[in-house]
Amino acid sequence: MWNKFQNNNKGFTGLEAAIVLVAFVVVAAVFSYVMLGAGFYTTQKSQEVVHTGVMQASSSIELAGDVVANCTVGSDEISNVTLFLQLTSGGSSVDINKTLIVFTAPGQKPVDLTNNTYTSGKHFNLVEKHNGNGDHLIDRFEKFEVAVPVKDYNIQANERFQLEIKPPEGASYTVHRQAPPSVSGIMILV
Repeated sequence: MWNKFQNNNKGFTGLEAAIVLVAFVVVAAVFSYVMLGAGFYTTQKSQEVVHTGVMQASSSIELAGDVVANCTVGSDEISNVTLFLQLTSGGSSVDINKTLIVFTAPGQKPVDLTNNTYTSGKHFNLVEKHNGNGDHLIDRFEKFEVAVPVKDYNIQANERFQLEIKPPEGASYTVHRQAPPSVSGIMILV
């Protein structure tokens, strides 16, 4: 009879199956936790990429009004181009000190112009800030008057030129203009 109890393995088979089943459940739970964590991480990174892409692809600055050109008395060349800049609808603030304006004309190499208050080299001039806080950020409902000296580039009657305004963040804004057939003191460029 003692021999009969030693050879009976029926009880151990059920216990081993239960242990293996619990191990599978634990491994599956850990695996699913890792997969969910990786999925949440990927979703978060995708959201950040989309948000950054939208910010960089949309232009945050635009013209507010006409582009005005000035001519020195007795000259047949444009000496200065004045523009008013503002934010686009929903755009984030733009630091005018970090904004670059690239001047291009036929037969001329592009020239990078920076705000002359803080840098050396070729400049554009911040003429007036139409804002209440006095800083150099273009915020909502604010306009900045910017003068771009072009007298060194010999822009005469009927000549085309381009100003590309590159804010530190976001897409650039390009302004194409042509000098009028007759250059006079103050002109609105179309």
